[in-house]
Amino acid sequence: MTLKRVLAAGCALVILGGVAQAQNSAPQPMPMPAPIPAPRDVDYPGLLKLAVDATDLDRRIYRVRQTIPVQRAGPMTLLYQRWVPGNHGPSGPVHNFTGLTIKANGQTLRWTRDVVSMEAFHIDIPAGAREIEIEAQYLTPVEASQGGALITQEMLRLQWYPMALYPAGHFTRRIMIEASVKLPPGWKYGVALDEAGSSGDTVTFKPVSFETLSDSPMFAGKHYRRIDLDPGGRSPVILNIVADAPEFLEATPEVIEIHRELVRQADKLFGARHFNRYDFLLSLSDRLGGSGLEHHRSSENGVNPRYFTTWDTALLSRDLLPHEYTHSWNGKFRRPHDLWTPDFSTPMRDSLLWVYEGQTQYWGNVLAARAGFVTKQQALDFLSGVAAYYDNQPGRKWRALQDTTNDPIIQARRSLPWDSWQRSEEYYREGQLIWLEIDTLIRERSNGARSLDDFAKAFFGINDGDWGQVPYRFEDIVATLNRIEPYDWSSYLRKRLDEVGQPAFLDGLTRGGYRLVYTEEPHAVQKANETRNRVSNMMYSIGAVFDSAGRMTEVQWDGPVFKAGLTTGTQVIAVNNLAFDADRLKAAVKASKAGAPVEFLIRQGDLFRTVRLEYSGGLRYPRLERIAGTPARLDDILARK
Repeated sequence: MTLKRVLAAGCALVILGGVAQAQNSAPQPMPMPAPIPAPRDVDYPGLLKLAVDATDLDRRIYRVRQTIPVQRAGPMTLLYQRWVPGNHGPSGPVHNFTGLTIKANGQTLRWTRDVVSMEAFHIDIPAGAREIEIEAQYLTPVEASQGGALITQEMLRLQWYPMALYPAGHFTRRIMIEASVKLPPGWKYGVALDEAGSSGDTVTFKPVSFETLSDSPMFAGKHYRRIDLDPGGRSPVILNIVADAPEFLEATPEVIEIHRELVRQADKLFGARHFNRYDFLLSLSDRLGGSGLEHHRSSENGVNPRYFTTWDTALLSRDLLPHEYTHSWNGKFRRPHDLWTPDFSTPMRDSLLWVYEGQTQYWGNVLAARAGFVTKQQALDFLSGVAAYYDNQPGRKWRALQDTTNDPIIQARRSLPWDSWQRSEEYYREGQLIWLEIDTLIRERSNGARSLDDFAKAFFGINDGDWGQVPYRFEDIVATLNRIEPYDWSSYLRKRLDEVGQPAFLDGLTRGGYRLVYTEEPHAVQKANETRNRVSNMMYSIGAVFDSAGRMTEVQWDGPVFKAGLTTGTQVIAVNNLAFDADRLKAAVKASKAGAPVEFLIRQGDLFRTVRLEYSGGLRYPRLERIAGTPARLDDILARK
């Protein structure tokens, strides 16, 4: 074919292509449905009522009855809570809200779910109706694959928000509701609500706003203990405990005193209280799902049933109550401006979780030490694990800390295949290291005259007795830090939040008088964690964690195990031709420093093969080592006030 014919054919194809493109179907978007009525800061007329029957322990079902007063006939939209404070994301379990029936004047009303906002239900109120009556069931998990148990034969965890609908068009703080619950016979409960009266096993509470009810869960159980943590104090602080068995409720006076010291230390730190009462809700259970969820005047806390009875030897969950208690000030009273919303359908934005959760993680660990939940050495040991995690985390090469604040929405707290590379909610512990840096920098620059304690009083200690919310922005954080110690805090924070590939944030340790080192022997906290969880943690040597059967439960991205082509779920059958056990694994890794091989017989599904690790570093366990001749600022931070 000549060049002239080639060019002509090409032009024809272009023209034909253009004609063909013009003849393709080209739809236009369908109009979106009418928007849900926007929340307004006005009272909803009348009092909602919610009654929950919590007696179906065998099937683990909550049965719900609700009445909502109405003023006029016509369209109405009811909302189910979608965005859940504390979860920081759209995690409302509307899929488990079932059997919905709505009536008015004895007539069953047809409801339709909004095709965009799946938590919205549209109805038409008939003429003459003065209220609507709602019946439904909230179905809780009956198998572990469905989530943690909320009901057992001994106890229950009742969150009000999955049980109720509320009318659209109002701030939830302007909707009043009266709640009641029927409990199994003889059960006792803890909740940050005031009882209005009881009849048999049904308890009715005084009306509160829908916002307050949503934020006031209940723990109830057959085996219950109530401990006053602030006898004679300005506002009640109560530890409400439910347990799998009565013997788990036994706590020594010394351990109770540690929990009372937490209240005293928090008062000293923040200098104000933002609650008229506070109820710790604590489950001691292997059967109820574990929990750690903050509320303004209470918190949900789930720990091992032997939390009290093995206090001297078990170290897990020691910072849980201090962490959740701190949230009453940080997160609930002072709340990020873009995270506060007028109702539970307005999307939350999580950009300041490095303050909300990161500083709470910092204070939770500090208060745990100051109150005596852990010793100073145990606190240092826990901190060494945090420092080592980020000293070895490869995902910091590509993903900024600030971006991880989106994880509650992006990941919805799902399990990840490569956590060390993907990074998940790092604003907690990496945020903790930033606040340690800030604390020690303030102490260094002021020659010990000021510290982050001063920031806590200035920022969280305002408006004593106020248990509303005072939102803040990034600029408010910077301004308060500058009042405590003038410095370019804006640049300091933005660098740590936004830049990738930085060294781990360990300057706080160094200024605090310690350095991170690695040794061949684990410290006491690591040993306790390995024993409790029945694992061998080789993350800082060969880059994996193994359970007692040799199954890898975690693999470090780009570590020796990763480079050998192995993943989580891989099972090690033998180490250097001998059947797997933890001691043989550790002996082989230790011997690698002298040039000995580390060879695994592994199983991946039906495939068996032998792999040899390229590793010669021996055992590596993190710990903090005192830097001689430097101020022990970290010791001062952890010391009781």
